[in-house]
Amino acid sequence: MLIGRHSFIRQSKLSDVEGRIDYISNPKRQEYLYATYQTEGVTPEFWKNLARENQLDFKASGSAGKCIEGREFIIALPESFVQYRADDVVRLFTESFHKRYGVECSAALHHNKAKTNYHIHLVFSERKMLEQPEVKIATRNMFYDEQGKHRRTKKEVLDEQGNLRVGCSIIPKGEVYESHIFTKKDEWFKNKAFTKEVKELFTDTINRYVKEESEKLSVFQQGGVYLATKKIGKNNPKAEEIKADNAARQEWNRTVDVALVEGVPEEDILKIKQEKITDKTLQSIRAYGWLPDMFRQIIRGAKDFLQEVIFKFKLPPKPVPKIDLQEWKDMQKLMYELQRQSIEIKRTQQDISSLKKQLSELRGLFKGKERKSLEGKIELLEDLEKRLHRSMEQIVKREGYPNVQSFQKVYNKAEELIIEYNEELRAWKNQTDQKKENPLEQPKKASVLEKLHRYQHEGRQQPKRSVKKKSMDRGR
Repeated sequence: MLIGRHSFIRQSKLSDVEGRIDYISNPKRQEYLYATYQTEGVTPEFWKNLARENQLDFKASGSAGKCIEGREFIIALPESFVQYRADDVVRLFTESFHKRYGVECSAALHHNKAKTNYHIHLVFSERKMLEQPEVKIATRNMFYDEQGKHRRTKKEVLDEQGNLRVGCSIIPKGEVYESHIFTKKDEWFKNKAFTKEVKELFTDTINRYVKEESEKLSVFQQGGVYLATKKIGKNNPKAEEIKADNAARQEWNRTVDVALVEGVPEEDILKIKQEKITDKTLQSIRAYGWLPDMFRQIIRGAKDFLQEVIFKFKLPPKPVPKIDLQEWKDMQKLMYELQRQSIEIKRTQQDISSLKKQLSELRGLFKGKERKSLEGKIELLEDLEKRLHRSMEQIVKREGYPNVQSFQKVYNKAEELIIEYNEELRAWKNQTDQKKENPLEQPKKASVLEKLHRYQHEGRQQPKRSVKKKSMDRGR
């Protein structure tokens, strides 16, 4: 599946931080709980005190909705991570977050019930402990109403009989009326850029410890040519709707891969995505509200339009480099392999379109047998299309590229460098008026090859941080 190439790291708000931590770390509530971990500053009372102070501040602010007591990241791990010690895994991810942001965390490492999703729950505080608690002493009697708001006079918290109203309170002079043991919430944790930064941090951590290149992940880029699929949570009442929605998104993503291999420019694909999906979806929502079936129809309509573009698109002839670069030859070989695969996919898609047209034109009460035969052929061809596409994905992964898009970018840059090299070589010949004896040793070769190697390196690898690799090879 296309989504497997991207990391799944989701942030959520917690309105009951103590309850959530108990849920993720309690062996009685988790069937497959492998390890828990908390940072050094987490005392037995830490989360209780944090929740209390958050609730008091929330009540004093008069804000509507629920109080956010903490936040959580769910980090999906490659299944190969089960080979590492669970304690090491959960500590690695928690401490990397703690060292970056300096807030306290509690985490747990799980499998889901089906043992198909190996993941970490990481709960963190948006506040830090103060070195010196702030304590305020009442210099006179303090009066608070049912909402916890301070009132100037006693009369404002009494009923008609002169008794203290239920829910109101009085703090006598000389007692503590307000205390703070935490800093204010860090607004950075609400920023989308923070979530993106954490996704990159954890994705990079995953990629440093996977042993197979094919398992390396990348952060999904919003605004790119692909459509993101959604995670289906436990007991989600809209599970079937999301599943159908994801299937439509994957159809688009598979078609995008074919378009990229066929040489359709990314800007053209982005334009189709904007006009045929984003704009039409907004128009539909304004006119009718959110209709899941309509959204899937819009995506499939865009996919069909992109397929038509692919069928009509022809690559202009490109010059063949005349320099003996093994790296370029290898990339050309890979591109030819992808193009052959793409031809098979296009042929299959055209056959599917033709059969669907025949099926739509089939009329009559006694055509059931023919209709069933056509539906069977369509189903077989659709299955073949998916298998061909999976094969295309494996072709680029085998050579160390995370996806077709990454390879296509490197290929295009490399091709430009080969053309640049030939142009520089011709200019050099004109200037020196010398015979070409060994073009591979001409003055411009080194800089061109250096660029080619750098582009290949960038396309095949995620950015690495200067963190020493820890030993996690011991059995769990």
